Amino acid sequence: MASERIAAARRAASTGTALLFLIERHVDGLPIGWIGVVKSQPPNGAGALGYWLGEAHQGCGYMHEAAPAAVAAAFERLGLDAIEAAAQPENAASFAVLRACGMEPAGECTIFASARGRDEPCLRYAIKRGS
Repeated sequence: MASERIAAARRAASTGTALLFLIERHVDGLPIGWIGVVKSQPPNGAGALGYWLGEAHQGCGYMHEAAPAAVAAAFERLGLDAIEAAAQPENAASFAVLRACGMEPAGECTIFASARGRDEPCLRYAIKRGS
């Protein structure tokens, strides 16, 4: 599964449809999560930020470091005008990460939560190029 995910990330980067990164622990290079920005389909100048971090590594500042770097790289390399992200209303840690990226509240939406197998209400955040 990891090999397939890496191959898909490389294809997406080479076609300019996404920019995906592995997050490694500083001290030993252990893979602890991933982060990426995917262009909206159909292309409209926007992208969506998504990420996952292993539970044992949450609250250590890794995502606060990775997310702003991923957003900046996506603006530069994917030529986006805006980047959005969403999280469930109770996910205060994700909202702190999104604010660290310079994102601001942008409304509500419903997103399919694959881990739970259902649609869930979420709060959207967004940032425009140059903000």
